[in-house]
Amino acid sequence: MQSHYPEAFERDMACSLAEWESRLPSAIGKVPWERVAAAAVQVRLPGGWLELSWSPLPDRVIALMRMPRLAVRFRFVGVPAEERLHFMRHFDLVLQRGGG
Repeated sequence: MQSHYPEAFERDMACSLAEWESRLPSAIGKVPWERVAAAAVQVRLPGGWLELSWSPLPDRVIALMRMPRLAVRFRFVGVPAEERLHFMRHFDLVLQRGGG
């Protein structure tokens, strides 16, 4: 987990589109949100909103293993740093994968 989240950033997420869309509501949590395009949502947060959009990337290939990937863009508008941190801690926790 990070201790600071900028107003805009992009992530390379190792997941399929189906997995992303099935986990997105839980990651967003209990705040109001709406789909604004096929691959974008707007999340209402204290002080402003988050524009969240995604697009497929080529699979990551390691030997015979293939991992689907998405480019996910985060753009907070008017959301104070403390609220960004609060939202993203929950978001990251839900999308975190176990390992070991």
